[in-house]
Amino acid sequence: MTDLLRQEVVASAHTVVIKLGTRVLTQPDGTLDRDRIGLLVDDLHELLTSGRRVIVVSSGAVGAGMSQLGLQQRPRDLATLQAVAAIGQAKLIEAYDGHLRRYGRHAAQVLLTADDLRHRSRYLNVRNTLLTLLQMGTVPIINENDTVAVEELQTTFGDNDRLAALVTNLLRAPLMIILSDVDGLFDGDPQLASSKVIPTVTHVDESIMALARDHKTGLSKGGMASKLRAAQITTAAGENVIIASGRRPDTIRQIMQGQASGTLFLAQGKSLTPRKRWLGFTTQPRGSLVVDRGAHRAIQQQGRSLLAIGIVATEGDFAKGDVVALLDPERKEFARGLTNYTAAELRRIQGVKSDQIAGVLGQRPYEEVVHRDNMLVIVPDGSPSTSHG
Repeated sequence: MTDLLRQEVVASAHTVVIKLGTRVLTQPDGTLDRDRIGLLVDDLHELLTSGRRVIVVSSGAVGAGMSQLGLQQRPRDLATLQAVAAIGQAKLIEAYDGHLRRYGRHAAQVLLTADDLRHRSRYLNVRNTLLTLLQMGTVPIINENDTVAVEELQTTFGDNDRLAALVTNLLRAPLMIILSDVDGLFDGDPQLASSKVIPTVTHVDESIMALARDHKTGLSKGGMASKLRAAQITTAAGENVIIASGRRPDTIRQIMQGQASGTLFLAQGKSLTPRKRWLGFTTQPRGSLVVDRGAHRAIQQQGRSLLAIGIVATEGDFAKGDVVALLDPERKEFARGLTNYTAAELRRIQGVKSDQIAGVLGQRPYEEVVHRDNMLVIVPDGSPSTSHG
């Protein structure tokens, strides 16, 4: 059964990011399922033939490596996991490329770490590379670079759901499809016959997040909780998300025909600019500024810049141009932006009127600490404001 709302979403999807989970790509014993990849590539070819651009964020490198090495259990230590992923990555991209060649197409392997997207210049380089690959008619197959990503050093995305969300925001793709081993978001325990798939979610709030049942077993690192967080990031930036089963035949085709498959998460408000996407969802703040109630109200409700007089505390060690989080008097983040001053300078001028900054520092290079043009304001429920900031 087709759905008019879904048809509208699909019609506007000139670029589609498809995230494929480990359980979609592997057999019960953890080995790579080449036949399933072949069926998925058939759907990708159909999408490409329709004139759409397609990017795949694919899990499965560790599973492919286990298959190649004949391992029966997923390694537990980090070094072995990274080695197995390195071996499996070649096997995984080979599987995609082999099936795409049946249609005269090619796969392009893209391995990323969190730092590749946190730094503005590297973020733009990744974007330019992906756009060029799309112009060449290839299918970018993106995965986290498990060989060098180390969780303890905070250079990991944590899961490919978030990576897919960041790639979707990077390219301003109107639709992200997350395929897993679940049929969508259920209104109760998925194991109960009484639970039903929720067809449409208009806003990812606490009540929706509470429905997550994150069963992290076997090879999968995702779970519904991470998928909902990815949906929250993507819809907040102005794009749509569908979570559906990748184990059912023709799921992608059904989705692109506007049929009611899985759960549709609707975009919130207007689409954000690439710069605001980077500020709000990709990079991580280097420090934070606690502001008083007057500054909080002026920034959040009136779209004003942050002045030194409104700052009551400076936390962290950051340089001019770094991203900082703005915290309200209850120390909850409500905005983030690029600071015009270092942390050391701000500790000297916080609470000071703008016309007195030169007397404290010997100069006043900027009137604003964070200019509204370099700021993303976040409304209380966690989604970005598109009316100001």
